[in-house]
Amino acid sequence: MTVDDEDTPPTPPSTTEPDGAENPIALRLEQMILGAERQYTPFQAARAAGVSMDLASRFWRAMGFADIGQARALTEADVLALRRLSGLVEAGLLEESVAIQVARSTGQTTARLADWQIDSFLEKLTEPPEPGMTRAEVAYPLVELLLPELEEFLIYVWRRQMAAATSRVVRNDDDEAVDRRLAVGFADLVGFTRLTRRLEEEELGELVEAFETTAADQVAAYGGRLIKTLGDEVLFVSDDPGTAAEIGLRLIETMTGDDAMPALRVGIAFGTVTTRMGDVFGTTVNLASRLTSIAPRDAVLVDGELAQALGEAGDAPVSEADTPEDAKFRFALQPMWRRPVRGLGVVEPWLLTRRD
Repeated sequence: MTVDDEDTPPTPPSTTEPDGAENPIALRLEQMILGAERQYTPFQAARAAGVSMDLASRFWRAMGFADIGQARALTEADVLALRRLSGLVEAGLLEESVAIQVARSTGQTTARLADWQIDSFLEKLTEPPEPGMTRAEVAYPLVELLLPELEEFLIYVWRRQMAAATSRVVRNDDDEAVDRRLAVGFADLVGFTRLTRRLEEEELGELVEAFETTAADQVAAYGGRLIKTLGDEVLFVSDDPGTAAEIGLRLIETMTGDDAMPALRVGIAFGTVTTRMGDVFGTTVNLASRLTSIAPRDAVLVDGELAQALGEAGDAPVSEADTPEDAKFRFALQPMWRRPVRGLGVVEPWLLTRRD
């Protein structure tokens, strides 16, 4: 299917040998995974699905697949996918632009998942056990055994996540499904650039994986949502400011307990956020990022909105001077220096700690 030169999606792995001949084991793997033989050219697939070539190309590109010209490389599953997406549009259940977004978000998410599983999981399991055996010869029976189990697990997790996301929307009774008030947090490893020059690639990869795993576990355990990981940084959100504060402190406490990990700093802001395709945007996100960049080592900085929300919820004292000595609070807040932040004006951060 034809795509423009600009923003061309990544080309799928080739099944051909260097001399141009098809690798028979790669072809068998592809057929087993897809569950069907190559049967259609892109034009034939579009016609069989009952959609225009233009719409089929846009769906195909949105899913992250590159131009394959008019090679006979598509299967019945490709036709069915096109038919389902176009059917949702024709039935009026989705606008065409939304259907394209569905294809793009699904493609991007599953592409990363597939790469991770191959690079970090399957690759380690397919080391040839005997001299003379190729990785492909080991991979075929292994994939044949794992594929149905991984597929069932993927569907289970997706349904669980769909149920949780739907529940949040219904529970909030939110007419503004795109613009919502959320607590947004960044957690950033200190001195990561220096580490990249000092550590071997394998050591650096293990450190990043340990950090991402720890962050994901803590965010999930305390009721937040991990939006994305950026190597030395993670972005998380929560509907509840107290939950976000707890996550920020838990991340610091967990990381400082691991001598192998560098120092961490966390910034959290509370306010209106634009959500799109699982990501978050807006001034609140930018403020959380800026707070992270100025946070001391192994400390959590929050903005005034989150500090106020914690006070109103009874999680932190609004004013230490007016707080009885026997008052019970989860957190303590200390106002820090006011400073101008590029693009955001003057900001007064608050240092968040646990209350003794």
